[in-house]
Amino acid sequence: MGQKEYLHIEKGFKGKERTDKAPDNRVLDSETQAVAQLLYGTGNHAKLAAMQRRLEPLSLKIIGLKDIVQKFPSIPKVREDGATPLENAEKKALAYYRAFRMPVFSCDSGLYFEGVPDEEQPGVHVRTVRGKTLTDEEMLKHYAGMAKKYGDLKTVYRNAVCLVIDEAHIHKAMEKSMESEPFLITSRPHKDGIRERGFPLDCLSVHIGTGSYYYDLPESKLDQFALEDGFLAFFEQHIFM
Repeated sequence: MGQKEYLHIEKGFKGKERTDKAPDNRVLDSETQAVAQLLYGTGNHAKLAAMQRRLEPLSLKIIGLKDIVQKFPSIPKVREDGATPLENAEKKALAYYRAFRMPVFSCDSGLYFEGVPDEEQPGVHVRTVRGKTLTDEEMLKHYAGMAKKYGDLKTVYRNAVCLVIDEAHIHKAMEKSMESEPFLITSRPHKDGIRERGFPLDCLSVHIGTGSYYYDLPESKLDQFALEDGFLAFFEQHIFM
């Protein structure tokens, strides 16, 4: 594991606590009474599938927001206006827990380039440029243009997660071990273009060690790129404590 930047465990919600008697929608293991199902606060199928594969060793059922729309047709829209990935992850997880009353986690990422001025760093605003939310195709054009301007960009995703089990157990982390490995963003898209909606930058992403596009690496390597070992360790610690 990499050096921990910070890990914070918070008891109770900030501000006024809920006083209603909303039902507890937890799904527990019948023998151990440990949490057996987690809601991942995302409607992005690609992100959900990658997380399901990454956490497969834990034998947890990971569901997404689209899996609960029949029971909960009103999904809160959370404004992601935090200054860091951790702030955004916490805002989303708390909002979804308060709405659904089941164990939930949310993640957020920031994109950072080596040798690029601060004013041009995407940070948490990966999809937003000058106030506009970009489509997959617009993201591809924008970041390919940056790579053309500065040369191939040495890049890292700094990732954060917030897990809410119940009102007494809120865990959040943004650790070095959760960062992606450094990689390159190139100005030349892979010949296949965007393969999977929601991950447009994958077709610009090049593995530093091999010089290969991540599209040309095995799927297991792609998952490792997107979700580092720190996520697995985080859930091992807080689900089975």
